Amino acid sequence: MATNISEQPAKASGTYQIGGDVTVNRLGYGAMQITGPGVWGDPKDPAEAVRVLRRAVELGVTFIDTADSYGPFVSELLIREALHPYADDLVIATKAGLSRSGPGDWRALGRPEYLRQQCELSLRHLGLDSIPLYQLHRIDPQVPLADQLGELALLRQEGKIQHIGLSEVSVAQIEESRAITTIASVQNLYNLANRSAEDVLEFCERNDLAFIPWFPIATGELARPGGPLDAISTAHGASPAQLALAWLLRRSPVMLPIPGTSSVAHLEENVSAADVRLTDDEFEALAKAS
Repeated sequence: MATNISEQPAKASGTYQIGGDVTVNRLGYGAMQITGPGVWGDPKDPAEAVRVLRRAVELGVTFIDTADSYGPFVSELLIREALHPYADDLVIATKAGLSRSGPGDWRALGRPEYLRQQCELSLRHLGLDSIPLYQLHRIDPQVPLADQLGELALLRQEGKIQHIGLSEVSVAQIEESRAITTIASVQNLYNLANRSAEDVLEFCERNDLAFIPWFPIATGELARPGGPLDAISTAHGASPAQLALAWLLRRSPVMLPIPGTSSVAHLEENVSAADVRLTDDEFEALAKAS
């Protein structure tokens, strides 16, 4: 564990303003894992899922990321059960654009009427009047992008959402999207061991877009005994996962890591990563090692 965990360690990660006006503590929580196997159905222990969500807020997490397709709707309903009425500083982001037909089955679906339906359902399931950040979970190649984002822009105009985000996109797709409507965030796969989205992160930095890395704590071979993370883990008294999160937080001021878990103990370990301070040499050593 990291040293001297404060009562709300997530605050040590610093803050970021999504869209310039929605302030969150940068280390958040991803709510995909509080569902059943294959991200389908209810979790094995719903009571623990509720405890995880409540503990996250106690630890200073103010940014929770979910999606209508997690369950589907299981994650959103558990968030409402655990946390509604919401604290004034709690920001819940959700997504639409992936349909589900069974465990592990995900299919892009971006028809405007479907996106609107899912937004209305998310508002109801979460108990919100307006969703602070609504993300297109995947661009549907069968539907013109202008139609998909145009519907989200209408929902924003109606006050049902505040900001629009994208997920798993290229720089070219972000630029195309920004020509259609204002974009506030991008959520792509990115972690210490897999930085294939480096160009997307750099674009987000240049344009002050929130970058939300999913699967943020993968360490791969870097965590092997005697590997790059081993000595640094010993020096900090921190786990490889904590170092991976600390590296992400250090990597960019627009980075909003959202590690997910279904365990309170694992949650506490993840959030305490905000207290880990890597030296310049440690940061560079980890960057070069991967």
